[in-house]
Amino acid sequence: MAITHNLGFPRIGARRELKHATERYWRGDSSQEELETAGSQIREQNWQRQAVLDYAPVGDFSFYDHLLDNSFLLGHVPDRVAITGGNALDRYFRVARGRSAGDDDASAIRAGEMTKWFDTNYHYIVPELSADSTFSLDADRLLSQVEEARKSGVTPKPIVVGPVTYLWLSKAEDESDRLALLDRLLPVYHELFETLAANGVDWVQVDEPALVYDLDVDWKKAFETAYGHFADTSARLMVTAYFGKLADNIQMAANLPVAGLHVDAIKGRDEVSKIVAALPADKVLSLGIIDGRNVWKADLAGLLDWLEPIAKQLGDRLWLAPSCSMLHVPIDLASEKNLDPEIKNWLAFGVQKLGELEVLATALNHGRAAVQRALDGNAEAIASRRASARVDDPEVKQAAAAITPQLGQRNTSYAERAEQQYNGLNLPEYPTTTIGSFPQTKDIRKARQRYKKGNLSREDYVAEMKREIERAVREQEQLDLDVLVHGEPERNDMVEYFGEQMAGYAFSEYGWVQSFGSRCVKPPILYGDIRRDQPITVDWLKYAQTLTEKPVKGMLTGPVTMLNWSFVRDDQPRSQTCMQLALAIRQEVLDLEASGINVIQIDEAALREGLPLRRSQWQEYLDWAVEAFRVTANGVADTTQTHTHMCYSEFNDIIGSIAAMDADVITIETSRSNMELLDVFDDFDYPNEIGPGVYDIHSPNIPAENQVVELMNKAGERIPPERLWVNPDCGLKTRQWDEVSPALANMVSAAKSLRHSHA
Repeated sequence: MAITHNLGFPRIGARRELKHATERYWRGDSSQEELETAGSQIREQNWQRQAVLDYAPVGDFSFYDHLLDNSFLLGHVPDRVAITGGNALDRYFRVARGRSAGDDDASAIRAGEMTKWFDTNYHYIVPELSADSTFSLDADRLLSQVEEARKSGVTPKPIVVGPVTYLWLSKAEDESDRLALLDRLLPVYHELFETLAANGVDWVQVDEPALVYDLDVDWKKAFETAYGHFADTSARLMVTAYFGKLADNIQMAANLPVAGLHVDAIKGRDEVSKIVAALPADKVLSLGIIDGRNVWKADLAGLLDWLEPIAKQLGDRLWLAPSCSMLHVPIDLASEKNLDPEIKNWLAFGVQKLGELEVLATALNHGRAAVQRALDGNAEAIASRRASARVDDPEVKQAAAAITPQLGQRNTSYAERAEQQYNGLNLPEYPTTTIGSFPQTKDIRKARQRYKKGNLSREDYVAEMKREIERAVREQEQLDLDVLVHGEPERNDMVEYFGEQMAGYAFSEYGWVQSFGSRCVKPPILYGDIRRDQPITVDWLKYAQTLTEKPVKGMLTGPVTMLNWSFVRDDQPRSQTCMQLALAIRQEVLDLEASGINVIQIDEAALREGLPLRRSQWQEYLDWAVEAFRVTANGVADTTQTHTHMCYSEFNDIIGSIAAMDADVITIETSRSNMELLDVFDDFDYPNEIGPGVYDIHSPNIPAENQVVELMNKAGERIPPERLWVNPDCGLKTRQWDEVSPALANMVSAAKSLRHSHA
């Protein structure tokens, strides 16, 4: 009998209940008890949704980040937070978000560094290690949730991030050897597993996605050492790998002394036969056969054709699951009442994916006839999508096929362009700007909702948005910023907004997924060929430019980010879809330039995110990703200054490709890492201009002028001052005006101080 389980379920709630509950708590509008109650209700709802499974996950819920939870589980809390007062939950949020200064700077607490979770748009809080790091078990919260799950009627399978992946994802601030701490970690994990077993837990899911990376000898040995240490544990361990293939780690992973191994059969279906052959005769194999990262229905008949021989071979040792945690997909398609019926029939969200899993298990265990109606309905949906005339646009395909390298070339080199741009824009040394968005106030959100529901006319909506644009421009002029933005009040999301105005995209109403903390995004569904029929941002930017003599920066989302932050069609290569996006956004760039906008930022926040996990595949991706950006950006005149922005991702090892994008200015996140991301410029002579983000917009902390000056001086040790910009590390839409204005005032003062000191 095939066993079903899940690697994790979305924790935000069907209506983003977790977001609203945590933000109320942060504002002081609710108590810890009320927040804990909200969390308990979401967990109960999630377990009820997963009642069809043989094992349901426990420990996948988090108030902010599951890797941060793992750090607290291991008793590993940064010293700057451990010594503060308050309860454990307050200390937890101080690591996640930092704490603002009180009467003096000494009370401020720096937030933990945040970066992307493998190649997803989820961000985790990086564990901070040193040679002196210690660990001690604190399992009370996990144990209480195990008991909650039992009372909900499900069989609990606790989830923890494994010791090797925990070290892999950590950062040694003193540059000590992370693996040297393995011997200190293993007894704590062993104690955890024994504690769970003593509390009646049968299986423990131990997430080790580092297994899909290229591992050197030391890291492979670390896996063998770690799981050799756990060979005598009373709990049965399921080592879980996802997001890629095991490749040359197959033999090592298959022979770890644990009870089970999970592999991603979406990314690595072609290596499953090798894994089955390598697996010891007593070990369970869990196959991730339902895509945990995309929203298309699975071809159930095709899967059964492949699975039935494997099920016959493995018998009771076969487990079925999604490929990874379903953290990355929306919760329930049934909530979508306004989605186009034809497209909706092609989709499966979290609840529907569990249904697909149940159908497959029933077919394997009791024969296809037991679920024939479900199989027939699935086959009809798969055939409908393949045959739909809405998917393919021959004109778009022809234009993408005609792209040549010349389309991505600027007329002259950066050095020649820069002089023309500075003369034309009249910029000072250390020019100041922001990344684009300003606070999305309640009034803005209310106006957008009323307009979408038909309760506000187009004319009145435009008037309200223009008032907000004027407010943003006037505020920036008062702050004396050098390059202004219009503030983006009309935009719901940097990807969704553009997708809504292009052919080939569909949109959900409740298709939220967590990006980090309380920040949720609603990825568009990219189902067909992409076409832009009319300008998207031009009227808003033209209006903003009429309000000021200073340059106003056009703000666009780049093709790679549009691709990586959408649920992308899986019926053609991603590179082909990306080139269609590049051509569409290129049209917008040229229309902005023609309307008098001479500074244009094309955000590629997700460039790193699409990077394959194995280095051998990097260059192929980087080649087409960089080409797509260049096609988008490089049709402009030399006097037009192009910017791009990247946030919360390491890019030191792809700096050559970033330079090849040939943007005149790149803005990056460096504040949480204390400018350490700029170390790459010690060895790489970056040719163009750069704006290292000088304060963390995701923390309520307001930077002091001297802090900004200090960070910029660190940057000046690597980048000549004449090529440095001063800016926040990301957009400001999630902050309030009473935080934004003083922060930017200090930033501008710091830039003026820097100019004075370098005069």
